[in-house]
Amino acid sequence: MLKQYIVPALVLVVCAAAFNYFSAGFTDADVTTSSPVLGPAITDPSTLTSDENNNIGIYRETSPSVVFVTNTQLRRRLFSLNVMEAPAGSGTGFVWSDSGLIVTNYHVVHAANRINITLTNGNSYQAELVGAAPEKDIALLRIDAPDETLTPIPLGNSDALSVGRKVLAIGNPFALDTTLTVGVVSALGREIQSPANRTIKNVIQTDAAINPGNSGGPLLNSMGEVVGVNTAIYSPSGASAGIGFAIPVNAVSKIVPQLIEHGRLYRPVLGIETMPDRWAAQLRVQGVAVTSVVRGSGADRAGMVGVREDRFGKLHFGDIIIAINDDEVISNDSLLTALETYKPGDEIKVTTRIDDEIREYQVVLDKPK
Repeated sequence: MLKQYIVPALVLVVCAAAFNYFSAGFTDADVTTSSPVLGPAITDPSTLTSDENNNIGIYRETSPSVVFVTNTQLRRRLFSLNVMEAPAGSGTGFVWSDSGLIVTNYHVVHAANRINITLTNGNSYQAELVGAAPEKDIALLRIDAPDETLTPIPLGNSDALSVGRKVLAIGNPFALDTTLTVGVVSALGREIQSPANRTIKNVIQTDAAINPGNSGGPLLNSMGEVVGVNTAIYSPSGASAGIGFAIPVNAVSKIVPQLIEHGRLYRPVLGIETMPDRWAAQLRVQGVAVTSVVRGSGADRAGMVGVREDRFGKLHFGDIIIAINDDEVISNDSLLTALETYKPGDEIKVTTRIDDEIREYQVVLDKPK
């Protein structure tokens, strides 16, 4: 049985050779030719369907805002101490603002020594990494290009999507720049793993062909608005199998301001240390066990407690978190995901279990250090 993978839609640009099929000794005498039967030429736009006109219009309007992202890394030459820059991968991005901000996937630019952005007019610019959120597979770049060459794509509302709605993907699959594919929203609310091994929730599933190199490109609705950032495919071979995933643009819109201001996700904290999930599983803990509470933190002020030691030296569990407001907590990942929807200063209800008793704490979230 084939092992199936969810793989980032990223192509490694390592091959520069191509071959010509007809150079293998074939001549005109080797084949029999016949005149093809041609249908009538279609030159009248009125003969196109409304859907075709919609596709053409969206492509013409938005494709100039889709960029080609290349990633080069420092590598040591074989059997040598010399270091050189070598192509490490390529992907897609799109213009977020006319100030030069470009959105792409984190895995497209991860570990890059140099990032280059090529616009559809052929001009290339070295990009600055403004910030990255590996846990969400989003990176924000900036280039110094003339404002008139940078047209942001309007943002849609990913919360308004429904299964069956048409979507379009524009990207650079296999380094074939500004390729358009069309499909529908196949499902909503999917979950995938990020490069940081964190769960990305509420992901859009689509059958619009997404191949290696599409990573970081826009997923558009029928009005030409961005509704997602194409990020991964589910495939046994690494090529498109009709199952692609995109991070909803509403989530990206919350991430970008944090990357601009802090260079990373600015997630509020409870002020606790927790037990690793693998240890909790061995001890059959259901929830997230608090091992210690930071003095003066929101959790400390609310009265939460960590692991305790009795007078005989025996350790006892403290609070085991089972919910944040209405969100169930079953792991450290789900705890962090629940906290992402809040900001420092917000007051949340933390439900815990301690000594077979259910407790509720009102905790004011702190700023991250």
